[in-house]
Amino acid sequence: MTQMKAKQFAEAAELLLDAKAVLAEGPHWNAEQGKLYWVDIQGCAFGRLDIRSGADERFAIGKSVGAVVCDATDGETVYLTTRDGFERYDCRTGELTAVADPEADRPANRFNDGKCDAAGRFWAGTMEDAEVNVAGSLYVLDNDLACRKAHGDVGVSNGIAWNADETEMYYIDSMKGTVTAFDYDAAAGTIANPRIIIDFAAEEGAPDGMTIDAEGMLWIANWGGWQVSRWNPRTGEKLDAVYVPAAKATSCVFGGDALDVLYITTARIGLSPEQLAEQPNAGGIFTFRPGVRGTPTHPFRPRPKFR
Repeated sequence: MTQMKAKQFAEAAELLLDAKAVLAEGPHWNAEQGKLYWVDIQGCAFGRLDIRSGADERFAIGKSVGAVVCDATDGETVYLTTRDGFERYDCRTGELTAVADPEADRPANRFNDGKCDAAGRFWAGTMEDAEVNVAGSLYVLDNDLACRKAHGDVGVSNGIAWNADETEMYYIDSMKGTVTAFDYDAAAGTIANPRIIIDFAAEEGAPDGMTIDAEGMLWIANWGGWQVSRWNPRTGEKLDAVYVPAAKATSCVFGGDALDVLYITTARIGLSPEQLAEQPNAGGIFTFRPGVRGTPTHPFRPRPKFR
């Protein structure tokens, strides 16, 4: 089946790290360090991979981890979204410090994917863990560590991206199978005027994590679709796709010295023994050089520095 699917695509991603993650997600590129950060949501951990040396570190959190972003002022500190909201983690000591939990009254929910804008605000959303009801929301952790709700009526909060001048923000709800565009006020960090620009109803798989390239095109991981697809947000047209040797592609980010490498995370959760035999590297991290450069990953910028 894998070989049959691979023949449908002109190009394929290659395995970088056989991570065997349960649910790898949320890749975050730290250009200064040359390291790729990523989370294993159900593995209750996040990873840090040194691309140059190949050194792979894992940090066990003891609870589900939806997203990881680096601290702009401290290379050994990251900010996470977990089942308990936004938290700060010190990679040197293993200390986990609560920052904000906007859904403390909703124990059936957990945080999922997240990303920072150019100003260093941390955007991340929630979902019902059982994935039955539309019970999630999108939140912002501002630079002063205040948390606010930006958007509601979310099924499964997922990929986020901004266009080059940050006048638009793109946002995926995996349960609804849609990509929504918002007008974005970069100065205030607010969104308005939502409109659906891409609908995955006829697509193989559901939209999951997302990034954007230097040409303004969206790269979307197709959960259950064996691929990462490229889309024009202006027209809603699917432009291309790269085969991923794991059915459950979860997210992607551009990295490398020239931002010309696409790093792709995948999952093995829910796969049968037969499916795992067919896709033994599911849960791994893959790479692909698409011939187009990406856009920078932004860290969180706390003000004042959080201690």
